[in-house]
Amino acid sequence: MRNPTLAAGLFAASMTATAFGTSAAQADDTPVLTVYTYDSFVSSWGPGPGITEAFEAICDCELNLVGAGDGAALLARLQLEGTRTEADVVLGLDTNLTARALETGLFAPHGIEADLDLPIAWDDPNFLPFDWGWFAFVHDRTRTPAPPANFRELIDSDLSVVIQDPRSSTPGLGLLMWVKAAYGDEAAEIWEGLAPRILTVTAGWSEAYGLFLDGEADLVLSYTTSPAYHLIAEDDDSKAAAPFEEGHYMQIEVAGIVAETDQPELARQFMAFMLTEDFQSVIPTTNWMYPAVTPQDGLPEGFETLHRPETSLLFSADEAAALRDTALDEWRDALAR
Repeated sequence: MRNPTLAAGLFAASMTATAFGTSAAQADDTPVLTVYTYDSFVSSWGPGPGITEAFEAICDCELNLVGAGDGAALLARLQLEGTRTEADVVLGLDTNLTARALETGLFAPHGIEADLDLPIAWDDPNFLPFDWGWFAFVHDRTRTPAPPANFRELIDSDLSVVIQDPRSSTPGLGLLMWVKAAYGDEAAEIWEGLAPRILTVTAGWSEAYGLFLDGEADLVLSYTTSPAYHLIAEDDDSKAAAPFEEGHYMQIEVAGIVAETDQPELARQFMAFMLTEDFQSVIPTTNWMYPAVTPQDGLPEGFETLHRPETSLLFSADEAAALRDTALDEWRDALAR
């Protein structure tokens, strides 16, 4: 979901909403499709520029990508704006949020038949995946050569970790679900043990990863795919994901059409484009995740070195929605002590 490029510089910046593109097209009546997404997606080093160029070449439109904070903040913004929203498509929710998103009544069925390369079957009529991966704690082998092999070892260590706020960040919410899926009724106990290990909680992924890259923490909540950036773009194999014996929680990132869109045909065209080679081939080396549809040339060299968990953990969308408040209370109570 996130590109480590420039993360060390970005974490200190304010995470205000930004738009990728201009409004000049409105002057000559060129239709504009507005897509809300997370900040790193629209950055110059993220997927946004390449995807914008490719889609505008076929749509006879302007694609306006708007950064709206981290993943979980997208839903909060949409709920705040309601039917007044300017968004036509929202890209960057995940399955921990889709049930809550559907309850708002703000999303319409996409009507697209998709042949996806996912570890699970997909039949959601309202949301389409564009990438996926596993959450993991990333470490630097030169600083932490022997990372913990499970949550209890992390608790018993003297290591510091940086995590993201589950109220604003999909990785942060993913960690809550990871602990809940692995430990069930013992999740509150795990959080009580983890609390002293947590250096800080950031609003979004970029801030957390930046702190880690600056050497402020031993571990950062990220993805098993994050080390691919360092290996491929920097020729640096010092970063690695710590394999956890409990298994790793999956994230499947999705997009959906806003029901109130005044560009329904363009919105469906974008959703279909999202599963094409032009979009999916950009994902591995800009968003540093697994694409929802494997590109024709396969995954880039270096992805074969990544940790692929033997056990994948994932709640259904309805299960995640039902567990969220309890998991959030357990997390909040533990960190408040």
